[in-house]
Amino acid sequence: MSIISNMLDDNNIKASLAQADDFEKWVVKDLWEKYCESKMNNRIIIENKIKELGIRLPNGTVNKEYKQQITLPTSLAIECKFEGTEDLGLTAEVMQDEENIVVTIKGKPKQAGDFNLTLSYKYKEWIDGEEPLTLTIPVAFNADPRTLWKNIPTSKDIPFYKKDFTCEYVKVEDDGESGPCKDIVAASQRGRSHAQEGKARDDHFNLYHCDKSDWYIIVVADGAGSAKFSRKGSEIACRTVIEQCKNKLIDSAKFEEKIRAYHNADNEEVARKSMANVIYDIVGGAAFKAHQAINEAAKEAKDQGLDAVPKDFATTLMFSICKKFDFGWFVASYWVGDGAMCIYNKEKHTHKLLGIPDEGEFAGQTRFLTMSDIFKDAQSVMSRLRFSIEEDFTALLLMTDGVSDPMFETDNNLNNTDKWDELWDKLHNGFPEDEIKGVVLSDDNEESQYQLLKWLEFWSPGNHDDRTIAILY
Repeated sequence: MSIISNMLDDNNIKASLAQADDFEKWVVKDLWEKYCESKMNNRIIIENKIKELGIRLPNGTVNKEYKQQITLPTSLAIECKFEGTEDLGLTAEVMQDEENIVVTIKGKPKQAGDFNLTLSYKYKEWIDGEEPLTLTIPVAFNADPRTLWKNIPTSKDIPFYKKDFTCEYVKVEDDGESGPCKDIVAASQRGRSHAQEGKARDDHFNLYHCDKSDWYIIVVADGAGSAKFSRKGSEIACRTVIEQCKNKLIDSAKFEEKIRAYHNADNEEVARKSMANVIYDIVGGAAFKAHQAINEAAKEAKDQGLDAVPKDFATTLMFSICKKFDFGWFVASYWVGDGAMCIYNKEKHTHKLLGIPDEGEFAGQTRFLTMSDIFKDAQSVMSRLRFSIEEDFTALLLMTDGVSDPMFETDNNLNNTDKWDELWDKLHNGFPEDEIKGVVLSDDNEESQYQLLKWLEFWSPGNHDDRTIAILY
């Protein structure tokens, strides 16, 4: 006999076997339907409560670290998992305590677009045989802006073709007399805004060290983006400065005597004026020769059929000559235009700007070597010259605004030593978020030139100009 038949007998209910069997079917069906309805109602209640949590995932960016957490109370869910994360390059880690389930979604998204992730979860009254509840969570990942830039090679058929990038390392052997020497490394990279249109790199640099006299010459120039032949102007300026300074420093004995006299002078004011005249001749003279060389190049270009005037070769210019003596480093420099040039000492937490960034007639403009008023009188030249004796320093840095703008943001920040500390740290540590390693600025590291070139690929929204930096360290 069935349980139902026994129940009927226990309650003195007389029923035939057929009636008892029919009643049993009716009871089972009725209770099952009520059971299913109760379970369904409970699922709906749980599902609605989960929806009321307002779970959302913010948008992310392809190749940029993404990390978000979702929290579910254990009063509603006892177990959960995410579906669809792996295809996007993400992982979903689940951690649970007595009160909450915390899901951490993280990784670097590898696809751009709109996607739906599925949260599958079980609730307290869930039993085997039931489907887990699900919640669809939309998420969108924007394209990596880096991938939107084109890199169109510069045509070699254009006038005054220049390579899209270059780098150089100058190893200087210790002479055994004045102590450890410093090496030079430099790199120049065409900006993304130029690469996007297949335009040439306008920046330039030149490095020189005379093994005989131990004089360093470091030159950096930034051709004006609005000047059609500025790439040649920057090259001419750098080359001319090197040539002129080399010639002046071939026999540097008298010059070095004056430097020693300046160092030992009792009357610094008088000695400084005398020293300034020498620097005016060597450094100021080299700048003026570069100005003249550009004018001559413009004339030659016109004679060859090009529609060219000097301002088409407009360029900034910054350079330094320096040498180590037994009493310290003598550093002299010239600077016209924007960018930055600085003597930096990490240990002493000091920096010394070797000039002031030029502003043109309007905000955002700058001054160029090709402008005639740059050399209108001696004072105009002298105001751009700097010289000093430094006990020692960590680095002498020269950079175009393609580097200084994203690193310092404002000209005023060039006066903030903390900002120079940040730049130095970034040079050493790189940009992990861009997967760019730091530059190993150690003795005898020829790889530093390639590391520095790679370093110049750092990402900075809105800053896509040519980038050039030279470092004496």
